[in-house]
Amino acid sequence: MAETKILPAKFFQNEAGKMPVRDWLLSLSPEDRKLIGNDICTVEFGWPVGMPLCRSLSGHKGLWEIRTNLTDGRIARVFFCVHQSHMALLHGIIKKTQKTPDRELKTAVKRMKGLGT
Repeated sequence: MAETKILPAKFFQNEAGKMPVRDWLLSLSPEDRKLIGNDICTVEFGWPVGMPLCRSLSGHKGLWEIRTNLTDGRIARVFFCVHQSHMALLHGIIKKTQKTPDRELKTAVKRMKGLGT
């Protein structure tokens, strides 16, 4: 019997119909997409998932991040929230510094608020 997703992922879609996380993923190499996709899948089937894969972002109620280690020591983050029984993929970045830039968090929070959460 097939396992069912506990928290299915859906791409955030803006008013213009664009899906920024999907577009970002498609801009990455196939191996990076596979690594990130596998981590998203782990959260879909294993929710709730804790560190080191997934954590809530302090100071941003309802905002979570999926933490993926890519090739060459690079690190990706996919920000999401739980909305209407699914994981809304809000924003994705390749981190260049230890601290997540405020601008990136603001983008994710703005999209989350646009969902009505």
